[in-house]
Amino acid sequence: MSRIFITGSTDGLGLAAARTLLRQGHDVVLHARSRERAAAISDTSAAALGLVIGDLASAAETRSIAEQVNAIGRMDAVIHNAGIYLERSRGETPEGHAKTLAVNLLAPYLLTAWITRPDRLIYLTSGMHRSGASSLDDIDWKRRPWNASQAYSESKLHIATLAAALARHWPDVLSNSVDPGWVPTKMGGAGAPDDLEMGHLTQTWLATSDDGAARVSGGYWYHRQQRAAAAEVGDVGFQDALVEKLAELIGVRLFAERP
Repeated sequence: MSRIFITGSTDGLGLAAARTLLRQGHDVVLHARSRERAAAISDTSAAALGLVIGDLASAAETRSIAEQVNAIGRMDAVIHNAGIYLERSRGETPEGHAKTLAVNLLAPYLLTAWITRPDRLIYLTSGMHRSGASSLDDIDWKRRPWNASQAYSESKLHIATLAAALARHWPDVLSNSVDPGWVPTKMGGAGAPDDLEMGHLTQTWLATSDDGAARVSGGYWYHRQQRAAAAEVGDVGFQDALVEKLAELIGVRLFAERP
């Protein structure tokens, strides 16, 4: 039995993953953006080990989420599932960041820094990461005209790169990124062609399985198969530049040493 925390677990892939893990007998800690969202999954939360509440667009609420999780106890695995897709505008978080950047990248970075280190980390990315720009000059979209699709693609390139950097810096942790495919969730839309079940089974498998195939680190996964990610993901120089950029941007350093 494992203890797993899943961000964004009130619907879609996060909720499907939570229900699968609960059926398998694991202890699951759920996450909802608000109390209203939490009320919608009362049947699932009743069976869970715990439920934490907070908006990942806010660094202060993200800190609260981490504190709530740590108060429950050390997790064996964390699945960073939460994400947003095509925002109509850059938006503005309480800290002044682009909302897509904040939810898809800064929040999982901060949670990774603040939650007691687990044995396994899983980050959801997307096949769209291959369209992400390799320049880190304006990742917060303060100078460029807003482009929702490009912002999403970049956030997914960066989260896959972060997963790979963690695998290198923390050899005692299994860190992987997962492309769930284009699945028929609220985000993906009803006409999405990929398999919803396979969309969440890779992350639950990586979070709990003792199979040798699942006990790897630094992989980019699609439907339980390792795939080749964009070249930047495995580029040590790009990994280090990204981690340094994020540390400068939000004032939290993930690794004690400078890359």
